[in-house]
Amino acid sequence: MSKKSIGLLIPVLVALVLWFIPAPEGLSQNAWHFLAIFLAVVIGLIIEPVPAALIGFSGVSLIAALGLMGNAKVSINWALSGFGNSVIWLIFAAFMFALGYKKTGLGRRVSLIMVKYMGKSTLGLGYAVAFSDLVLAPFMPSNTARSGGSVYPVAINIPHIFNSYPDNEPRKIGAYISWVAIATTCVTSSMFLTALAPNLLAVDLITKSTGHAITWMEWAKIMIPLMVPLFILTPWLTYVIYPPTQKKSPEAPAWAAEELKKLGGITFKEYLMAGLATVALVLWIFGKEVGIDATTTAICVVSVMVLSGVISWDDLLGEKAAFNVFIWFATLVALADGLKKVGILDYIGQNSEAMLAGLSPTALIIALLFLFYILHYFFASTTAHVTALVPLFMVIAVQFLPAESILTFTILLAGSLGVMGIITPYGCGPCPIWYGAGYISQAKWWALGAIFGLLYFLVIILGVFIFI
Repeated sequence: MSKKSIGLLIPVLVALVLWFIPAPEGLSQNAWHFLAIFLAVVIGLIIEPVPAALIGFSGVSLIAALGLMGNAKVSINWALSGFGNSVIWLIFAAFMFALGYKKTGLGRRVSLIMVKYMGKSTLGLGYAVAFSDLVLAPFMPSNTARSGGSVYPVAINIPHIFNSYPDNEPRKIGAYISWVAIATTCVTSSMFLTALAPNLLAVDLITKSTGHAITWMEWAKIMIPLMVPLFILTPWLTYVIYPPTQKKSPEAPAWAAEELKKLGGITFKEYLMAGLATVALVLWIFGKEVGIDATTTAICVVSVMVLSGVISWDDLLGEKAAFNVFIWFATLVALADGLKKVGILDYIGQNSEAMLAGLSPTALIIALLFLFYILHYFFASTTAHVTALVPLFMVIAVQFLPAESILTFTILLAGSLGVMGIITPYGCGPCPIWYGAGYISQAKWWALGAIFGLLYFLVIILGVFIFI
């Protein structure tokens, strides 16, 4: 039997075994059957025998076909509800922003400029790679596209200038550049609400539990002060803990200058893309005050991008990654919403009372954040992590935490999604790309992941004492 067949069989067997187990007292049989399929979907997302979007789509389709949500009309309305979700459209639109950076060449130009002016030393190169990611982060919700698509093609060529390859002196400079790149993209993914698509998914699930939609600015007021020191510290800390043997890099600025010459002068479309991204960012920050929704801003900017020729309509239609995420997240939103509709979340809330009632609010917050963070070792997908755990953690938070602590707790919970990606070679989308570059062994990655993961988690906990 092939590996793919085994991977497909495991979620099916999980669903079948759970299906025929009697429902626990207090939970309807319909809800139990829904949970069986939901857990099968989560397991499918972890082992991913077929594309993740297909797993979610299949799960929603099966639940609708079995009528677990009610009659035929109720079931299909539920199954398609995620496609009308404004956050899903915001994520889709932000993918178009990433496409604009790539199509115009602006993303590559930014990275090369950073290397040209900051790359005279290896530590400077680390900061150049880090700032290349930071400049793009607010506008690119896929850290895979940002780090893997924009930063990686530039950064991975730097070690070659110094004859540093995976099989020839990887520690000379290649290993350092690789770790700085992945570590800083994890930090920037937590820094901005729009820097990581699962951030937006988590916020949508949180809204369903609390009734409050976290804004870009509310997120920024907590996460930027926490993440900026981490961002500044990460290249230096890597330099100390995992030092490169090559300390100077006079060739790198010259190489970047030559690459910039090949790009030519800044084009009108690059200026336009930069201007549109700035407009979007300003409206994401201040749009609430003038009555403009974040998703409205995003789809309007995408319309202008297409009409002005920054990207073409064919470019938009051909962006498979965006449509893949659109279908994937839309089905996961529906599945997470279904947990509440069938009564599973209420059941969990009622049964957690005896176990958690004795903890103080601060102790409970720290315990929930730690559990949420450490469980990421079992997930190869941040999105699967969000879908499986955020609804459950929110049930507990809403029931046991003081109302005045909920907003800050939820931002710290969702804000930890980016930084937790550093802990394993599969912890987030860009991890396999940088691990696959071959400069860092698996053993070394796990060790560095534990060190940096602990530091990043402690900063999240620091946020509890500063903001709650």
